[in-house]
Amino acid sequence: MVQEVTRDEPLYSCIVPLNSLTGNQEEELTTFGTSAQKAITQAEQILANNYCCDAAKIQKLMKLSRIEYLSPWCSPSEI
Repeated sequence: MVQEVTRDEPLYSCIVPLNSLTGNQEEELTTFGTSAQKAITQAEQILANNYCCDAAKIQKLMKLSRIEYLSPWCSPSEI
């Protein structure tokens, strides 16, 4: 999925390490949202729906996650 960045709209990512689920040390789940909470909520939904994680496992994984503010890096520049 590709997400287009909108000018003057904040963008956050939530990065969740998945090595405890997949065994792959480099595998991560990355979700995006216009707020940190929206990015977190999307990550929790994907963990529940796609990885069949229960609430306890989701909570454990989310403690390992990190939130990053991306807008300054990827906002469209003036042309």
